[in-house]
Order: sequence, then structure tokens, then C-alpha cells
Amino acid sequence: MSDAESALLQSWHHNASSWIEAVRSASIESRRQVTDQAILLAVLGRQPERVLDLGCGEGWLLRELTKRGIEAVGVDGTQSLVEAARAAGSAPVHLASYEALVEARVDIGNQYPLICANFALLHQDIIPLLSALHALLAPDGALLIQTLHPWTAAAGEYQDGWRQETFAGFKGDWQPMPWYMRTLSSWFNALDMAGFRLSGLQEPQHPQSPVPQSLLLIAQRQD
Repeated sequence: MSDAESALLQSWHHNASSWIEAVRSASIESRRQVTDQAILLAVLGRQPERVLDLGCGEGWLLRELTKRGIEAVGVDGTQSLVEAARAAGSAPVHLASYEALVEARVDIGNQYPLICANFALLHQDIIPLLSALHALLAPDGALLIQTLHPWTAAAGEYQDGWRQETFAGFKGDWQPMPWYMRTLSSWFNALDMAGFRLSGLQEPQHPQSPVPQSLLLIAQRQD
């Protein structure tokens, strides 16, 4: 594991309580106005009976899906976030690192019609994890990925590479978080190498904003 990826994981452990407060108080404007609804509508539009939420955090999406009669299962690698998700909802939530998923050391179910990764793929080497997710899907299953839009996040440097989220303007005790930005072609290549076919692409945007708030990819499992 690289130093940047270790720092990414550490930041999630440090920031967990501040993150829970930010999400539950709806204080993150982009989420409140655009991205939460974007991933929820994308999931509901496919009418799945069962969904795996990868990197579920404190469980807000699990709760929204459960309220709508969808069987939702969560998995996250940060214990305090898993505990918060379990305490706040009825969906099963597994504690597991991405390494454990890649090595199939945990049983979180399989044959999922849909897996969603909502701002959960922030590290550099995602192909092994995408391949592991491919194995957890039903034969006609799909993967939904919402991430920072590379054109918006590039800030004039449109190439793959590590960036830093400082959480400037956020209330609470935050540790800066490194995350790996990839271009559109890099996303497409990673999905293809992991056995997926891109079947849809959305760029959720607030009507009063000149730039997209996120990138939403819909990828179909190929066998």
C-alpha cells in the first residue's frame, strides 16, 4: 500500500465523527442539492430488489433504500462508520477493508442485481476491487459509480494523479484526505479491464452551476 493510500485510509478513521455530523446535518451543499438525489434516482431507476452499497459510510443510502422496500446491504472499512450505520438503520452492514474484498476473505453475499459505489473509489489501483465486485454481481448485474467529475476536479491538470481534499469551510475536526483523480478514459479503461461494459453516463449538475457536480457511471457486467 502506498503512503498516499495509507493516508487516505487514516483520514477516514480520523474524520469519521465529523463526516457523520456533516452528512446527517445536510451541511454539504453539493450533496444536498445534487449528488445524493442523483445516486438515489439512479438506483431506483433500475428497480433492483437487492443492492450492495460499497463504502456505505454512516448508512444514509441504506436507510433511503430500505424505506422504499429494497433489500440493502452495506460494507465499509471504517469501524466507527459501520457502527453508526448499524445503529441508525436495520440494513446489515459488514466491516471489511477493500483488501479483504479483493482477497475474498469476507462473505458479504453475492448475486447482487446492483452494486453502488458512491464516492467510494478514491484510491489508485481500483481494478482488483472492480474485478471483485464483478464476481459479486448477478450475471446481468450492474455497477453504479458516482465520483468527483474529473473535468471539474482537474483544476487545469487533466491527468491521472493524487489530489488533496482539505475540507476547507467544513465544520469539525478534519484531517486532509488524499484521493486519486482519474480521467474519463482512465475510468473507462479500468471498467473494461475488470470485465464491465459502460452502459450509461450522467453528469449531475445544479441548474445554477456552470460545472457538473459529479460523474455517474453505469457499468454492466460482462461474462
